[in-house]
Amino acid sequence: MARVWQLQEAKNKLSEVVEEALHHGPQLITKRGVEAVIVLSYADYRKLTLSQKKLSDFFRESPLEPEDLDMPRDTSALRGDVSL
Repeated sequence: MARVWQLQEAKNKLSEVVEEALHHGPQLITKRGVEAVIVLSYADYRKLTLSQKKLSDFFRESPLEPEDLDMPRDTSALRGDVSL
């Protein structure tokens, strides 16, 4: 679980916030009691961004997708203006 810092405290102790993020994981900073931002190490950030793939690739690689699935696009005309 991330440690929670109030914005003013995080500003005053930025070095400590960074060290905590490096050694103990993401740090949550609140602004007026509302969750605002997360400080995380660059290594954690890279893990998150490198593990992302395009949604289309995710579905294409899914073991649940039958190989013979054919999903043609709807080519019918667009609806006309709707009057309210």
